[in-house]
Amino acid sequence: MITALRSLIGGFVGIGLVAGLAQHGLADTDLTLMIGAFGATAVLLYGTPTSPFAQPYNVLVGHVLSALIGVSVYLVLGQADWLAAALAVSLAIFAMQITRSVHPPGGASALIAVAGSPEIHAMGYSYAVLPVGLGALALLLVALVVNNIGVGQHWPRMRP
Repeated sequence: MITALRSLIGGFVGIGLVAGLAQHGLADTDLTLMIGAFGATAVLLYGTPTSPFAQPYNVLVGHVLSALIGVSVYLVLGQADWLAAALAVSLAIFAMQITRSVHPPGGASALIAVAGSPEIHAMGYSYAVLPVGLGALALLLVALVVNNIGVGQHWPRMRP
């Protein structure tokens, strides 16, 4: 029950913080900068914080690296089609494996870079910084607090 409550609080505060930053700090009233990958990241960070996929290095590097790859693929191919989508996600998986930063929602960050809205495409490489990098950092900061509430709680786990 305590774990579920911690997850509830973390999810609410984490997603609320990212959405609030987008809506109020960046005047993003349509929440264009609130990418769907953050929902999956929240599940990992607050619901399964001991997972290797929920560790800070994986979250931050996995998201940002994948976003950079997705933007690169979109800029090279110049269109959002099946090839761009497949190439962006597969290259992101490869890069995350090579860098030992696998974070499954990172694949979504790559996919959003090629299949996202014209507003996302117009951002170019800044998409990897804002919303992806800043959003991932905000979720991680909340996880650092929420996942350490209670006796015997220690997050993040040390990398092997």
